[in-house]
Amino acid sequence: MSQFDSVSVVKKANVYFDGKCVSHTVQFSDGTKKSVGVILPATLTFNTGAPEIMEGVAGSCRVKLKGETEWKTYGAGESYNVPGDSSFEIEVSGEPYHYVCHFG
Repeated sequence: MSQFDSVSVVKKANVYFDGKCVSHTVQFSDGTKKSVGVILPATLTFNTGAPEIMEGVAGSCRVKLKGETEWKTYGAGESYNVPGDSSFEIEVSGEPYHYVCHFG
């Protein structure tokens, strides 16, 4: 799916890590939320409250989940799961990584 229909978008952006990650919250009629964003070249650590599914839309990244020792590479069309109350490191080099974060 290349777009979300019949949604509300929060106009104010979520800006993290001095602008290295910028996203917007998308709200669906059933009450679910997702964020749509871009990570610029950097290595960042994110903490999670709820479980997340990170879906790559464009670009690529390397990810290391909390407790793991190996980095895994993900590109456009690929997803990875992040447990709730956890963290992950993400490394983007070259072109920006575009993503959709599915909360749940």
